[in-house]
Amino acid sequence: MKITILTCTCVFILLCCAFVQQEPLRRFELKGYAQGTTYSIVYYAPDSLVSTGQTDSLLKRFDESVSLYQPNSLISKFNHSAGGISIDETFKVLVARALQINRATGGLVDPTVKPLVDAWGFGVVKPGHDPDRKEIQALLANVGADKITLKGNFLQKKLPGVQLDLNGIAQGYSVDLLASLLEQHGIHNYLVELGGELRIKGHKTGNEPFKVGIEGISGDDLDPAPMRKVIEPGDGAITTSGNYRKHHETGGKQVSHLMNPLTGYPVQNEMISVTVYAKDAITADGYDNGFMAMGLKRTLSFLAKTKDMGAYIVYRKPDGHVADTVTVYFKGYK
Repeated sequence: MKITILTCTCVFILLCCAFVQQEPLRRFELKGYAQGTTYSIVYYAPDSLVSTGQTDSLLKRFDESVSLYQPNSLISKFNHSAGGISIDETFKVLVARALQINRATGGLVDPTVKPLVDAWGFGVVKPGHDPDRKEIQALLANVGADKITLKGNFLQKKLPGVQLDLNGIAQGYSVDLLASLLEQHGIHNYLVELGGELRIKGHKTGNEPFKVGIEGISGDDLDPAPMRKVIEPGDGAITTSGNYRKHHETGGKQVSHLMNPLTGYPVQNEMISVTVYAKDAITADGYDNGFMAMGLKRTLSFLAKTKDMGAYIVYRKPDGHVADTVTVYFKGYK
């Protein structure tokens, strides 16, 4: 009799599990504004499990940690401090990852780049003129990953003039945090987008994959063109860095917002844009600016030795014509 009861119970549990698994997934969409841009989340679940109130709250806390546009954020407090401050987990993760990528790129990704960004007119306050050689040399005294030390939760600076700008990696990490929020609520099919940075997992209903459009260049013109490629990257992250949108002109020359922290000057090479695939957005976002600074040859060499990360690159050939190339581990490219 006990065996019969146990068997019936097991059958009942299995039937319940099957019923739960077969519950249809519905499409939900969340939209909002953060970090000076918009965000959009599409997820598939049996019911509405995450609200815009939750995502907005997460992004608000994120800004309170690392937004340069908030005078009371932790990063602003660090930048105005003489020797350093205690930081939270968000700030800590970003600094640690930025330092790791700094080493991997030979110093071309540097969290202490803020003095250069400001001097060249891409910071919160615009200086009104480009710096001369003497000014750049003075600024470089406060630039370099060796100027900061992370000890536990305390971030120390060696010189009072050292200032951080994590914008080159922060947006990607905020996308990862939004994805983690969805995962915590049992959501495993989603597309998170913030400012063009993407994190994807799973698929739409009917096993239809998420598709992503990559913005290309029209002929030899640097103006954005209609989507050049539509890819199906599967699980992972996609971010893009380019110099054809965010720039200004001085003396008839285009000045890129991307800085070379080793020279103190804006990046100038054949690269037009780099779209990076990686397992998470903090990695993709952290490296895309670095690849822009590396140039084509070094980027291709770097990625040839790196698994789980790939790139779609648009560049200008020596004859002036625009071309593109893709590396082996750039997922979903056909």
